[in-house]
Amino acid sequence: MMRSILRGAFVLLALVLFDACAKVPITGRRQMNLVNEGTVMALAQTQYQEFLQQHTVLPASDARTKMVRTIGQRIAQAATTYLNDHRAGDRVANFEWEFNTVDDATVNAWCMPGGKVVVYTGILPVTQDEAGLAVVMGHEIAHAIARHGNERMSQAIALQGAGMTLEVLTGEKPSVARDLFLQSFGIGGALGMLAYSRKHETEGDKMGLVFMAMAGYDPREAPKFWERMSQGGGQAPPELLSTHPSDETRMRDLEAFMPEALKYYKPQG
Repeated sequence: MMRSILRGAFVLLALVLFDACAKVPITGRRQMNLVNEGTVMALAQTQYQEFLQQHTVLPASDARTKMVRTIGQRIAQAATTYLNDHRAGDRVANFEWEFNTVDDATVNAWCMPGGKVVVYTGILPVTQDEAGLAVVMGHEIAHAIARHGNERMSQAIALQGAGMTLEVLTGEKPSVARDLFLQSFGIGGALGMLAYSRKHETEGDKMGLVFMAMAGYDPREAPKFWERMSQGGGQAPPELLSTHPSDETRMRDLEAFMPEALKYYKPQG
């Protein structure tokens, strides 16, 4: 009897794990997301509104806001087209895209689940033009579509112990759940899971190149942008201790993937 119960439990677990597995668009990498995506998106909505309330959001009439929203909408539409064409439209089926620009000198941008995007004014001098900004937004939108944050949260919650879920963590330890969410989506300051972060950055680069190319922005601008980024700060940490690939690794990977990205490039008319 016990053997039959164990066999049944094993089969059930295998079915759950199989159901949780999915392939990341474009790269085809198998990923394991154990956190309910609907729950993550609901948490994202709350945290996004809280973030906007705590920062200076540029008005819709500001030229920088207009540029961010125009580019964001073009890339989001291109990404949706790609996903629908490759039977992966469920990844953005419940997204409600929103693009905001905050007056903050931090060189950063991010995209939460559900298509909630923020660009900091501090990154605009580095992007320089629309193509440079398209590199950034394509990359961040790719993170959300690839559900990288869900992967990071799944790993972190698993470390909390057996039986722990995001719903349970939110109910029992809301501050821990909030910090985990912000860190998993690149809004917190902790380095977190280094190997996965580097893998996600590389995947975001590749997906972002395709999305920006489909939106009519030249993907060959990406290496130029990342070169400017590499020159914008102080001593970079060793790759082993960084959540991002080294400059050399990133440039090499971008150039290697460029011929594939260019297949999707149609210059704006």
